[in-house]
Amino acid sequence: MKLAGVILAGGLGKRMNSSLPKVLHTVHGTPMLQYVLNTIYGLKPQTVIVVAGKYLKEIRELIKEEGSTTFAKQEEAKGTADAFLKAWQTLKGFKGTVIVVNGDTPLIVQGTLKKLLTLHKKRGNKISFISFISKEPGSYGRVIRNEEKEVISIVEDRDATESQKKINEVNSGVYAIESEAVHILKEIKLNKSKGEYYLTDIIGIAKNKGMKVDAFCTGSEDELMGVNTREELERVRQLMKDRSIKRWIARGVNFMDASSVFISPGTRIGRDTFIYPNVYLEGNTSIGRGCTIYPNVRIHDSIIGERTVIKDSTLIEESVVKSNASVGPFARIRPGSIIGKGARIGNFVEVKKSVIGSGTKAGHLTYLGDSKIGNNVNVGAGTITCNYDGYKKHITHIEDDVFIGSDSQLIAPIKIGRGAYIGAGSTITKDVPSMSLAISRVEQRSIKDWVIKKQFKVQSSKSKVKGAKSRK
Repeated sequence: MKLAGVILAGGLGKRMNSSLPKVLHTVHGTPMLQYVLNTIYGLKPQTVIVVAGKYLKEIRELIKEEGSTTFAKQEEAKGTADAFLKAWQTLKGFKGTVIVVNGDTPLIVQGTLKKLLTLHKKRGNKISFISFISKEPGSYGRVIRNEEKEVISIVEDRDATESQKKINEVNSGVYAIESEAVHILKEIKLNKSKGEYYLTDIIGIAKNKGMKVDAFCTGSEDELMGVNTREELERVRQLMKDRSIKRWIARGVNFMDASSVFISPGTRIGRDTFIYPNVYLEGNTSIGRGCTIYPNVRIHDSIIGERTVIKDSTLIEESVVKSNASVGPFARIRPGSIIGKGARIGNFVEVKKSVIGSGTKAGHLTYLGDSKIGNNVNVGAGTITCNYDGYKKHITHIEDDVFIGSDSQLIAPIKIGRGAYIGAGSTITKDVPSMSLAISRVEQRSIKDWVIKKQFKVQSSKSKVKGAKSRK
């Protein structure tokens, strides 16, 4: 089947009360339009046309394209039929099936579109569309059928009679149109009450011309709902979240309180992982099998290995944490970091653009930035890699089996050799040879009876002041 996709994304979204184009409002961090595009891409079309209006530039900048994707501009908002014609002009004589989807339906899934295309071809239709039953049809277009239950037209809510308004089978806005039927779009007349050309009118025109048209009532209202208000956007977010949670429970993921967990559609989670409340797994995050993720954790675009423990109130961004590691509580792993197998990053430790070797421990109150740290290194409390000199960043190299005492400052660029020891409280400014002890401290002095002498001076001073006041 030769297939082209057309996504109608020209709506201004005035009811969103926003300067942002409607289709760019996000659902869990991803624009609504991107969800629709990704679903269309899954059908492997020859080309995809996105039709947009005054916000075309902004849409192009924020959307990730795949394959042969083209953008067509609708200079004036003259309705869905006019928008489709703009796409058709870009398709330049395409021969095959065109699937049309609205850009504000982020919940639509690939299986639904495949089912439409299969039934469309099986019936030999020229035009097919998906309908669904709505408990409250509201502003949806009503599907009009004759006594034989054949579809004869779609009537928009504002143009429907009182009896037609009671019909609860409604149009989803998803169409499959054969290329040889597209020419009848030119026969669609302007709807005077709205000042637009409705794509829905193509059904009645095609039926009158004897073309095979059909509506497949296979969709669900939740999946096919269009977003026109912020209230509807919030409902879509909740539905997408619920859909995601159910999928992961079915795949063997455990939740203490699933209602408080957010999982983005791009996230992958291994079996037997246990997730506590108030956890946020964002972007293209991957969680391995048998992990434990404690409360108040946010992980963004990161890879977490198997059997890893992420403790309370930890933030991990664009990094890799390998298997059997432990991170947190109250840790921050900044972009570009790799935490090795079995490593332990403890409370109030910040790691930035660093490689931490297997079995290495940084238990608490530490900053490791622009560092390459080997295996089985002990990083004492309060250690700081001083990587920035005010002009550029420098690298700290720490080889395997190094012991770094508490409250050490490592002034980069610097290299600490294998098995070396750094004495607590040291400021290290030069390379440390392997198996050496490096100490940098001011010599300690103990001044005998200093406290007694200090107290005597204070008491004497107070007595003199008191005496002077009494003489006055």
